[in-house]
Amino acid sequence: MMKKTTIFTASLMAAMICFAPAFAAESKKAPKEEAADTYEMLNLFGEVMERAKISYVEDVSDKKLIESAINGMLVSLDPHSSYLDAQSFKYMNEQTKGKFGGLGIEVTMENGVVKVVSPIDDTPASRAGLKPGDYITNIDGEQVVGMSLNDAVDKMRGKVGSKVKLTIRRINEKPFDVTLKREEIKIQSVKSGVKGKDVAYIRITSFSEDTDKMIEKAFNKAQKELKGDLKGIVIDVRNNPGGLLDQAVSVSDLFLDKGEIVSTRSKNPEDTVKYNAKPGDIAKGLPIVVLVNDGSASASEILAGALQDHQRAVILGEKTFGKGSVQTVIPLGKYGAMRLTTARYYTPSGRSIQATGIVPDVEVKPAKVEEIDKGVNFSEAEFGNALKNDAAIAKKEDKQTAVDDELKKDYQLARAVDLVKALSIYQKPVK
Repeated sequence: MMKKTTIFTASLMAAMICFAPAFAAESKKAPKEEAADTYEMLNLFGEVMERAKISYVEDVSDKKLIESAINGMLVSLDPHSSYLDAQSFKYMNEQTKGKFGGLGIEVTMENGVVKVVSPIDDTPASRAGLKPGDYITNIDGEQVVGMSLNDAVDKMRGKVGSKVKLTIRRINEKPFDVTLKREEIKIQSVKSGVKGKDVAYIRITSFSEDTDKMIEKAFNKAQKELKGDLKGIVIDVRNNPGGLLDQAVSVSDLFLDKGEIVSTRSKNPEDTVKYNAKPGDIAKGLPIVVLVNDGSASASEILAGALQDHQRAVILGEKTFGKGSVQTVIPLGKYGAMRLTTARYYTPSGRSIQATGIVPDVEVKPAKVEEIDKGVNFSEAEFGNALKNDAAIAKKEDKQTAVDDELKKDYQLARAVDLVKALSIYQKPVK
């Protein structure tokens, strides 16, 4: 998501008139005829609204009709354009600051139902086992078909501590219900640690304010902890739904010394914006593996695409979500805001992320690995009369074998750590 763009407008109707000529411009009619048709259609809108007020079976307010009309106009363009009423706009601002109330789930609309892009770590949605690609068909028993995405999201939000029942459809499984308790969602966008004794692990759950600063801090901590024995970095953006464009650029810039990071291109070529890296790679050439899956979207794809195109990192995992469009949030005063798709993302090599995603360099599906019983085997050293190694250095061996439980449970992460270690053998860091 791009930084908010401020546009002042006198009224909602004025905003509608502003956008109407853009649709009419696609026609091949003469300018006067285009203008006439535009005002005729606006008159039609007024007539339909008046008829709905007079004849609908229940009372309906002007506000509801106009807001629904505006939202319908925007959502008809693509799944990510929409109208945000004042409350929804407030929620969005809270989310980009890393704190909001709800279930902790990033969603989109597909085929009339809500589709899970990804659950956020350590939230009700992730603890309940919701997965990218799940479809939410009912909310508290009410069918989602016919709702707008904003309406569905509003129904999933609610008072902290209250519960909501979702009906989930998952590929190759029967529909099932799951009841979640709403919480105040506080997103810790960066989690870090050391894996495999000498690999820095940086998990990015979303690109919110100060994510770049937190990553730099995490890397410096790992360097200090390992005292120069750091072999490389695993950056984990699995199930990361994205976030702020400027943070995606800043995080990519941390590990790039030069070159383009991403470009945004609108329908007007002169509006193309290119974001370039500044000198300075905080990792000084250490090997990097970026972990992705089908829940990695938007800003996550910008990071993966930039590091892949510059051959700065190996991308490991599954093909990403494929959200390669830019949304500009335009405030509308006391009426909330509109989210409008204004451009597409392109990686440094000119690839569009939209609907294709980032294809990993090394495809690794989630898997469960078990040790095989190899029977009884003996080594040379175990024979009683074996020759001694006269070149062996007498020293006290470290008998402690630290077992990383997460690596045993997470096959993709284990492969990523192994790959970093392998790359470090041949790749010398920049001095």
